[in-house]
Amino acid sequence: MKRSRIVGVAVSIMLALATASAQEITIVSNVLGPEGPLSVDGNLYYVAWTTSTLSKWDGRTTTVLNHTPGCGHNGLALTKQKTFLLACDDEHGAILELDLAGKELRRWEVDSNGHKLDGGINDIVITANGGAYATLSGPFVNPPVAVMGKILYLAPGSQKWVEVADDLNYANGLGVSLDQKTLYVSETVGNCILKFTINGDGSLSRRSNFALLNLLTPNKINSWWIGPDSMKIDSNGNMYVAQLYGGKILKLSPAGKLLHIFEIAAGTGTTNVAFGEGERDLYVTVVRDLNDPEARGSIVKIRNTK
Repeated sequence: MKRSRIVGVAVSIMLALATASAQEITIVSNVLGPEGPLSVDGNLYYVAWTTSTLSKWDGRTTTVLNHTPGCGHNGLALTKQKTFLLACDDEHGAILELDLAGKELRRWEVDSNGHKLDGGINDIVITANGGAYATLSGPFVNPPVAVMGKILYLAPGSQKWVEVADDLNYANGLGVSLDQKTLYVSETVGNCILKFTINGDGSLSRRSNFALLNLLTPNKINSWWIGPDSMKIDSNGNMYVAQLYGGKILKLSPAGKLLHIFEIAAGTGTTNVAFGEGERDLYVTVVRDLNDPEARGSIVKIRNTK
C-alpha cells in the first residue's frame, strides 16, 4: 500500500513537471473523449464523445448538462440565438440544437434530400449572418477505406441542411475567414486543410489546398490519422488547428504560414481548441493516448502568443 502510494505521488510529480514544462494548467481532468470546447459568458462548455455528454465548467465545478446515449458528442457551436448546435459523431449521425442548459430543442437526422446523416457529424461552425456549416466525416476505422466526407449548409432561417461539397477524405474541423468569403475544412486523412470560396447563397466553389501539415511540421508518427482535427480562427484571421496524433496546436496566418507551434504535454491526441477572454489563453482538449478505447483525456489552458 505504501509503495503504491509512493509510486502514485511520483507519477503525479512527473505529470506536474511535464505540464509545467509546457506552461499548461489542467482545467478539467478525466474526460472520456474530450472535444468541442467553447467559452461562453465566463463558463467553459465541452463535450465528451465516449460518454455522449455536454458539460459546463464554471471555474470551480463541472456540471453535466446533456446526456444523449448513442450521440457521440463531438463538435459544438454557439448560434446567434444563444443556443448550441451539437454534432453527433455516432455512425448514425445527427445534429442537435440545445439550449444553454442542455435541453434538446431540435434534432436533424437527414439532409434536405432526405439522406440520413450516416457516417457521423463531426464539427459545426456558425457564420456571421447566422448560417452554419457542418461536416459529415465517415467512419473512424483503420485503415480508412471510405472517402465519404461531406459539407452541409444551414441557411439563416432555414430548417434544412443542404449538401454543398462531397468527396472529402474524413471531413473534420471548420473555420470561416473574417471577411466571410472563405470556408476552411480539415481533411484529416489527407493531412490537409482545404479552402472553399463561399458564394452569396452559401454554396461553395473553388476548392483548393490551403495547408499541407507535413510540409509545415514533421509528423510525430506515421498514421492515417496524423492530420488536422478541429480549428478556431481569431480576431486577426489566424487559424489555430489541433493536429490529431500530433500532440500540438498549430497557429497559421491567413496566408497559411506557420506562425507558432504549441506543444501539448498532456497527451498525444489534440482534438480542439477554444479562446479564453480576450484571446489571451487557449483551452485545448486532448486525449492522453488515442489507442485508449475510452479516450481518457483532459482540458488544459495555455498562454496564447500574439
